[in-house]
Amino acid sequence: MGHPFPLREIARQAGLSEATVDRVLNGRGGVRESTAQEVRRAVADLDRQRTQVRLVGRTFMIDIVMQAPERFTTAVRSALEAELPSLHPAVLRSRFHFRETGPAGELVATLDRIARRGSQGVILKAPDVPEVTAAVGRLVAAGIPVVTLVTDLPASARLAYVGIDDRAAGATAAYLMGQWLGDRPGNVLTSLSSGFFRNEEEREMGFRGVMRARHPERALVEIVGGQGLDATQYDLVRGALERDPQIRAVYSIGGGNIAALRAFADLGRTCAVFVAHDLDQDNTLLLSEHRLSAVLHHDLRHDVREACHTVMRAHGALPPAGPSLPSAIQVVTPYNMPPRAAAG
Repeated sequence: MGHPFPLREIARQAGLSEATVDRVLNGRGGVRESTAQEVRRAVADLDRQRTQVRLVGRTFMIDIVMQAPERFTTAVRSALEAELPSLHPAVLRSRFHFRETGPAGELVATLDRIARRGSQGVILKAPDVPEVTAAVGRLVAAGIPVVTLVTDLPASARLAYVGIDDRAAGATAAYLMGQWLGDRPGNVLTSLSSGFFRNEEEREMGFRGVMRARHPERALVEIVGGQGLDATQYDLVRGALERDPQIRAVYSIGGGNIAALRAFADLGRTCAVFVAHDLDQDNTLLLSEHRLSAVLHHDLRHDVREACHTVMRAHGALPPAGPSLPSAIQVVTPYNMPPRAAAG
């Protein structure tokens, strides 16, 4: 495995001992394949963060822990690594712990490993369940500040939440839905990836509240559990469409939108209005093809920058600041896509 990095840097990035890393790099055996993969990922991360590795300054190693579809975690990784050089004079390095789905116990095990190994901070996107809340408490007790990103754990000991006002986002989606459907009849499908993410719950409450107040004649049909993954989302959407022939619009709270639109097409049904969240790779393509009506978006680079600044303030590397405001919600249509997204 060719690389230009000192053994100690790879070990620090991987969170492993230098002896273990040395065995992997020199093919000496006696190491699990999963551990070898961690070393390879560490080398790849260091290669992307090469500029940061060379810098001299106060160094913060932060851990990014997320349960989300790969399209979203890829966007977070890109946003963070684009922001790292702007955080000088401090030097921030990042380790990534991403998974698309799985039992909460596995996520808790990751957080507990970080608590034992040490870190200067954790940026976390996780379901709001008691065992995760307890694990955040153990991290904070170990002196590791935790910042929740995109979705909050309000009952935990986390230091701050960074993201949009999700209830306002859901209300905005309902306003757009009502305007664009107009007097046309039809029910609205709302789709959540899981029942345990606080941001999705808040979006759904905001959407439902405005729809009930302004459009009480429209039935809302909810599906839950697709995890934002196309493979599971297709079956859920198709099943809902087969049960209810009046569905003609979608508010996608949790993703899996390519699969949702494929279900409409396979049944010969038209989706009159489709409102989604986040300009990830899938939604950028769908929006450019006019298959989505609008995407509610926020500046992910701004969010990860604010999360990193919050960790730095916790260590006294930046002056104190007041509570961070929610990120601005952008309503993006096919006609006002950011240049970078449109070019992608």
